[in-house]
Amino acid sequence: QVQLVQSGGGLVQPGGSLRLSCATSEVNLDAYAIGWFRLAPGKDREAVSCTSEDDVYYADSVKGRFTVSRDHAKNTVDLQMNDLKPEDTAVYYCAAVHRLLFSICAVDDFRSWGQGTQVTVSS
Repeated sequence: QVQLVQSGGGLVQPGGSLRLSCATSEVNLDAYAIGWFRLAPGKDREAVSCTSEDDVYYADSVKGRFTVSRDHAKNTVDLQMNDLKPEDTAVYYCAAVHRLLFSICAVDDFRSWGQGTQVTVSS
């Protein structure tokens, strides 16, 4: 288990942007697959994006709008969210699993979770 600390999120108008960050001081995140998931009221937790080594997955609903990146100097994995829509409103979670244990971008594949951060898109 790795302690993940999330930052970012908040309230933004439709079409706006937000950036989420996932950090830890315990391990080098370069050795870990990182997933971003979200949980909206009345829905199941869904995968938004996952990255492991050179591979990146995006859900169809966020392709072209969201970008995941690693900041090696800061040991963070960030999720840049552009052109946000009301349906993006959810609590967002980052998650980690050692890259050797990673197989697919799914909730059950991940071992460590951040605390969650609220993203609200509303006018």
